[in-house]
Amino acid sequence: MIVRLRHLASANAAIIRAYLSMVGGSAGRLVISLVYFIAIANTLSISEFGLFATASACGIMLSRLLAFGFVSPLYRIATVKTRLLGVYTAGFLGGVVLSAPVIALAAWATHALIFSDQMQLASFAKIIVAEVLCWRIMEIVVIVSYGTNRFGSGSVLVVVATALKTVAAVLFAWLSDATLASWGWYYLAANGLAAVIAILFFYPRVRLRWKLALYTRRWVDAVSVAGAEVLFYVQSELDKVLVLSLGGPETAGIYAIIMRLVDLTALPVRAFLTVLTQKLMRASAMLNSLKNRILLEGVVAAVSTAGLLGMAGFLWLFPNALGKNVAVAAPLLIFVALVPAFRNLIEYHSELLYATGRTVVRMMILASLAVMKALLLAYVLGLHTDVVIWVELLNAAFLVLYLQSALMTYRALRSIKKRPI
Repeated sequence: MIVRLRHLASANAAIIRAYLSMVGGSAGRLVISLVYFIAIANTLSISEFGLFATASACGIMLSRLLAFGFVSPLYRIATVKTRLLGVYTAGFLGGVVLSAPVIALAAWATHALIFSDQMQLASFAKIIVAEVLCWRIMEIVVIVSYGTNRFGSGSVLVVVATALKTVAAVLFAWLSDATLASWGWYYLAANGLAAVIAILFFYPRVRLRWKLALYTRRWVDAVSVAGAEVLFYVQSELDKVLVLSLGGPETAGIYAIIMRLVDLTALPVRAFLTVLTQKLMRASAMLNSLKNRILLEGVVAAVSTAGLLGMAGFLWLFPNALGKNVAVAAPLLIFVALVPAFRNLIEYHSELLYATGRTVVRMMILASLAVMKALLLAYVLGLHTDVVIWVELLNAAFLVLYLQSALMTYRALRSIKKRPI
């Protein structure tokens, strides 16, 4: 057994080193993110934190429209044909300019439909620009770094960017009037500085070259990936919008605190998914084995659940450790024990489809999941006003979503032997 483990470790040494580099970054990010979360969640009121979290979720969804998904060809080129990175960087910048009016219009419509009576347009706009332009640019630099096997640099950038937001949150807690309008300026400044640092110090030095023929060839893939990304984050972040619409800002704030704690426990899993995606791009045959599929799902589920239980146990022993507002929601964390596993497995399924080139199918599956999630959450929130009951029912809702995702994903992957990547 020991010999076999040594053989596996030797055969996958590069992947293990990459994962450990990313986990190192994730561990640093976890600690810094926790400080950020404590500062902002306990400075804003629970209602304003709910509004901020929902506006941020909308920004994350809209950010996937940036450059109409051209980040996907950019990542693939960074992974397999680095010499063309300058060409595809130019194409990405062109896509940013073309997508800007569409994103602005979508953001305006989002504010009019959801936030018009609860948040000023100026405050909403600051959060959207911070998420869509600034933070997304930083993320894309990280993605390109990972694609060129510069995992350490990517991890450092993530930590630096998260640290800047944390510094902004701490300064906001000390110096500001603790209003959402003021926090918008701090948030925009931190994200903007992160984007500038990413571009100046972490993006590979390339010579920009414009080749329209190459971009049009990748158009369908880019748009389908953009659609899939938007749909993925719609089904991932839609719950915050629904809770705000159906339960109000106070309920949205409690829900946002719970789900933020869930997100913090998922960082090691997301590092694993990034490495796995690159592995599958080069060797998709590993999915042919049912044993491998079960093992991978088991690892994702086990690590996700262990992280949540660890966080819940810590807050049970020290309920006020993360601040007075978090203490209100902390007792509810144990009631969503299975949600992290189901959420991360749905993300894992999405990564499988992306890595194996099934971008259109991925988009269709994510669309169906978004619709189902909306129906399930609307039913749960409409049927039960008691917080504990609807929080418990989230486990059942995410179980249904996981089963739907698994059935549709593995059915789509059946033809993997017949279709080379």
